[in-house]
Formats: sequence, C-alpha cells, structure tokens
Amino acid sequence: MNRLAARWRRRRALPRPARLSPADRLRTGGSGLRARPTRVVLSALGIAIGIAAMVAVVGISVSGQAELEARLTRLGTNLVTVSPGSTLFGGDATLPEEAPGRIGRMPEVEHTSQVEFVDGVNVYRSDLVPEGESGGIGVYGADLGLLETIRVDVAQGTWLNPATSDHPVVVLGSSAAARLGVTRITPDTLVLIGGTYFSVVGVLEPAELAPELDNSALVGHGVAADLLGAEGDPSTVYVRVAPDRVAQARELIGRNANPERPNEVEVSRPSDALEAGQAADQTFNGLLLGLGGVALLVGGVGVANTMVISVLERRGEIGLRRALGATRGAIRSQFLVEAMVLSALGGVAGAGLGSLATLAYALLRGWPVVVPWWAGAGAMAATVVIGAVAGLVPALRAAAQHPTESLGAG
Repeated sequence: MNRLAARWRRRRALPRPARLSPADRLRTGGSGLRARPTRVVLSALGIAIGIAAMVAVVGISVSGQAELEARLTRLGTNLVTVSPGSTLFGGDATLPEEAPGRIGRMPEVEHTSQVEFVDGVNVYRSDLVPEGESGGIGVYGADLGLLETIRVDVAQGTWLNPATSDHPVVVLGSSAAARLGVTRITPDTLVLIGGTYFSVVGVLEPAELAPELDNSALVGHGVAADLLGAEGDPSTVYVRVAPDRVAQARELIGRNANPERPNEVEVSRPSDALEAGQAADQTFNGLLLGLGGVALLVGGVGVANTMVISVLERRGEIGLRRALGATRGAIRSQFLVEAMVLSALGGVAGAGLGSLATLAYALLRGWPVVVPWWAGAGAMAATVVIGAVAGLVPALRAAAQHPTESLGAG
C-alpha cells in the first residue's frame, strides 16, 4: 500500500504539459499566416471568389424576388385578359360585341375595359415618312377606364376623356412615342394615323401587365369607328376581379364572354408571365451557384496546398516546439486553426465582395437591396468547414513528425 502511495506521489510531482487556451491556439495559428502575407492573400483569393459569387447570386436573386413582389403588389395579380382564340377549324375567332357587358355583370368582376385593334391602319410621324417605315405601331380604340383597369400612369400629358375621345386625339404607348420621336408634347405635336393627323395629348408609362399597349396608339372608340373603320368587335377585354376569386372567375369568364362557343375564348393572367420569368431567373441562378461552388472547391484545394507547403517549410519550427514540450495535439491544432483562419479570411472578403456586387446591381436596376443574413452566415460556416477539411491532413502530418527528425531537417 505504501508502495502505491509513493508511486502516486511521484506521478503528481511530474510536470504536466500546459494546455493551450482557444485564444492561444488562435494566436499561434495566426502567427504562421502573418509570416507569409503574399501566400495568404493568394490562397484566400480562391475562397473569396467562390463565396463572393455565391453571396452575390443569392443576394441578387432575393433582391429580384423582392422587386417582383413589390411590382405584383402595385399592379395586382387579379388582372385577367380575355381575347379571341381559334375556331374549331383553326381560323381566327372573334369576341362578340356584347362580351364586355356580360363579363362586367359577373359578381366576381370589379372593373372591365376593352380595346379594339384597328387592322390595316398605320401610324407615321408625318406624310414624309415612307409607307414601309411604320414601326409596327398598332392602333386601338380604347375605353376611358382602361388605365384604371390595367393600372398604368400617364408619363406626359393627359389620358382620353369624354371631351376628347370623339375627336382626332391620340395617346401613345411608351415604345410608340420613342419610335415616333415624341419626347415632349406640345399643342403642335401631331402624328398621321390612317391618313388623318391626330393631336398627341399623352404618353403612357410602360404597361407591365399589358405590354402589347406599349407600342400602340390609343384613340377613342367613336373616332376609331368614324375615321379609321373600326367595326366594334373587342380584341382584348381587361378584367379586374376580386383578389380572392381569381381562379373561380377564370373558369367562368369564357362561358360568359361567348356562351355559344366558349372554347374560342382565351383567358389568361398577365402576372403569371412575370412569375414565369422569375422562375427562369431562378434556374439561371442555380447554374451560377454551381459555378460558385466549383470556385469554392478550387479555393479549398489552394488552402490545402498552402498548408502542405507550410508544414514542409516549418519542420524545424515543429521540431523545436516538440522538443520544448509541445504535444502532438497542440501541433495538430496549430495547423488546423491556421487553415481555418486562412479560409475564414477568404470567406469574410468574399461575403463583403458579394454584398457589394448585390448592392451595385440592385441600385443599377432600381431594385430593393436584400442580402439575406443566412447567406453570410452560411458562407462563413462553409469556409470554416472547408478550412478544417483542407487543413486536416497537413495538421496530422505535422503532428506525426518526430522532434529529432524535424530538428535535423530544419
């Protein structure tokens, strides 16, 4: 018993290797990086490029989604367009003249407006323009309540009103005004429509839910019939329905517009096209995220290569530390922390660059700037993991070196 007690006392008297605190491990790992700043910058660059690409793609995608949601909130998702489809034999169908009235009496409907495309009528700046250079501008007879239904503002001038709709006056869509060179409206601003000069009284903002009206000239229904030969058949009916009854209304509108031939009526929701465009952007964003992941992988290989070279160059330092009492665990943690700090530096730089790229792109497009917090947090977590994986083998290799061999190599 006394012998066991004496052995226990001798063991307690032996010096124990000191344990490094987390701050000491971080300080020791960072010392190797400070000694080789150029190599650190070049190695972290690969990580930074990958993280910047991924953060920028996520930020731009979320900012674009926020812009789409803002646009849909402003424009509404309850606009439905009704237009003629095809007949049973593939010909062009027409909407009955009474279709807008029937649709307007539906309990789900809040507003309706119609336009009539006037076929065979071209628009020119003057009679000096060659006949073949009409610019493809369409002429429509329009209801006075059209802007309220499709929610478009007037950029210049005024919209049609009861006093002007029966006279040769016209409101141009945004693209039509640009094609005709109408940049400023004056009392002398005229365009030639179907052989008659019309006074330009207004120019519209872009119609996001009715883009066909951007390259159009809009006149009153009476003028369209009297001067341009319109027949009174609506080509498109724009319908605002109750927001919570859109699906129900879409199923019933065709039967109300043309009870005898509902299959010849096309009913669509323009906001679906905006959402489909956003879905296409999401697919493209997935490709960019994949490329960012490849860049991140290349950066991780660069970190691993840097750490392997660092271990080879610092064999003398490793041997000296082992001879002075450093444990294998301390050596292993030193190089592992060094690799993780190196990757984290690249991650911080990449997250900053990605956020700046998102900011610049969103401001150029006029979008709200949104960089999700989880994008930055995920980037940092990814870099730490990559650093740990890339530095594991070099760290194990450094810890496995014998002090005598390391000092002889140094």
